[in-house]
Amino acid sequence: MPPGGFTASGKESYAVIYADNAATTRMSEAAMDTMVAMMKESWGNPSSLYAHGQEAKEVLEKARKDIAEAIGASPREIIFTSGGSEADNQAIRSAAALGRKQGKMHIVSTAFEHHAVLHTLDALREEGFEVTLVDVHENGLVVPEEVGEAIREDTCLVTVMYANNEIGTVQPIREISAVCRKRNVIFHTDAVQAVGHIPVNVEEDGVDMLSASAHKFHGPKGVGFLYARKGIRLKNLIEGGAQERGKRAGTENVPGIAAMAVALKEACANMEGNAAHLTKIRDRLIAGLREIPHAALNGDETRRLPGNVNFCFEGIEGESLLLLLDDRGICASSGSACTSGSLDPSHVLLAIGRVHDVAHGSLRLSIGEDITGEDAENIIRNVKEVVSYLRGFSPIWRDLTAGKKAFIL
Repeated sequence: MPPGGFTASGKESYAVIYADNAATTRMSEAAMDTMVAMMKESWGNPSSLYAHGQEAKEVLEKARKDIAEAIGASPREIIFTSGGSEADNQAIRSAAALGRKQGKMHIVSTAFEHHAVLHTLDALREEGFEVTLVDVHENGLVVPEEVGEAIREDTCLVTVMYANNEIGTVQPIREISAVCRKRNVIFHTDAVQAVGHIPVNVEEDGVDMLSASAHKFHGPKGVGFLYARKGIRLKNLIEGGAQERGKRAGTENVPGIAAMAVALKEACANMEGNAAHLTKIRDRLIAGLREIPHAALNGDETRRLPGNVNFCFEGIEGESLLLLLDDRGICASSGSACTSGSLDPSHVLLAIGRVHDVAHGSLRLSIGEDITGEDAENIIRNVKEVVSYLRGFSPIWRDLTAGKKAFIL
């Protein structure tokens, strides 16, 4: 019977350890209380002129101000969206529209971006744009000088994510933005995994556009924002009313936006302490999982998000690992939640040089502030046992240990 399998009475009982915060976070109590209060009290349409509508408008604009302050922006530079994917789409398509007018039809990005970016770039290729994807090195980091080398006279946009959603590596954003400023090219960053977890300041970082999503920092799903520096002309994705200064039609989700602002303010206030706690647990997880033979950490060991651990284990399938860990009450993933139904290996792992056979056996642990040292030890013990169990009947592992195939890790 698999470790942590079934008994006569059903599944064995385990306390749930949630380690998939990169997929979504649990809403904070303050965010939930705010959202409920807004639905009960400030449910008016913020575009209406009567008092009840204007109360909702005040809530909306306070949230805009609080979010702007959290990332060092001006309130007028914040556009509310349905989440990170919409923000990415609007940012990239806005720069592309400007580029087309100027005769600039070239975009620079990387091979390990989120699919909200990569699929938008694919669509733009069909519209005549040329896209250069800069290499990501084995450590999961982009080299600013290589971004500069990829920029051409007809480049209209550089888009590089702030922190990778799978392997957690934090990119040298300020250095990349400096290259873009020198070449007078718009720079966008998908900061969905970074905002609320590590310090982000759009002025100091030098970015022109930035995408964020509430449910990644303990806010509600279905709401996010796009920062667009003053002077950036945004292209509408949704036509209709004049909401968001005419840049995003549709009645604003005031309860969700208010909850997002509260969640972000709370995350920023507690960031230093949370990061110290998470880094300590993260490093213990890395040390413990490294004890498994033929295992490898994906991405730089230190230039990564405080709560991210990503490993490959040779000779197993990641899907089986996840299911057996789930039987033991551990919620984890093998990559992006947006592609969890795909049997293909992670494009992020392939981008950093992992071969298909190894990339298939990946595990992403994205831990939250409530994790304990005991939780970490439970994760290490269970992963060790499940990997050993899976290798016990893996024909690939049998060939590796028999010398018929060479180990890669």
